Amino acid sequence: MYKSWWKVLAATLILYSVVGGLLIEVPALPILHESIRTVYFHVPMWIGMFIAYLVSVIYSIKYLKTNQTNHDLMAVEAVNTGLIFAAVGFASGMTWANFTWGDYWPNDPKLNSSAIATLIYLAYIVLRGSMDEEQKRAKISAIYNVFAFPVMVVLIFILPRLTDSLHPGNGGNPAFGNYDLDSKMKLVLYPAMIGWALIAVWIMNIRFRIRKLENKRNQI
Repeated sequence: MYKSWWKVLAATLILYSVVGGLLIEVPALPILHESIRTVYFHVPMWIGMFIAYLVSVIYSIKYLKTNQTNHDLMAVEAVNTGLIFAAVGFASGMTWANFTWGDYWPNDPKLNSSAIATLIYLAYIVLRGSMDEEQKRAKISAIYNVFAFPVMVVLIFILPRLTDSLHPGNGGNPAFGNYDLDSKMKLVLYPAMIGWALIAVWIMNIRFRIRKLENKRNQI
């Protein structure tokens, strides 16, 4: 049980953030109104995605150094987990955008860059599926992944800050924390970020164990 303390913590934080996100009072802001509650789910999804991609590139580097199959399996399952979080992040962001900007997908640099970064990781999955030879697939996809991660960082975290963007925290547009994320919201958002980050790690581990069992079965 002591080894699973972080899983209990993750579940507790998620339960707290969901209940608090729906019930705790939020600032009465024009246009945003209750839609600001989306931040409790939208931001943590991107945190979980980033952690998953970070874990993936770390294990890709480990594979290139050691050629251990388990490192390759963890890398691909981390990417799969990251894509799940990215999908939920897009869905929650589009919901908020429709209320705030009147469009599910306005022509915004942050949104477009995030979409391109996601396509890069989808291409990673397609690349793996196009090769049958195990070692060749693992090595080429690991190299691809090493280059994909810094490109993702540039697309999502750097380029939008250098251009005009509607998205909070980019292009001179202040982030939520600077003008409307009051202390009550922080009491929900920060635990949600930690909780979903732990959930991302949990999902990665589950997917990795399943993939490892499948790999052993295929080798029999």
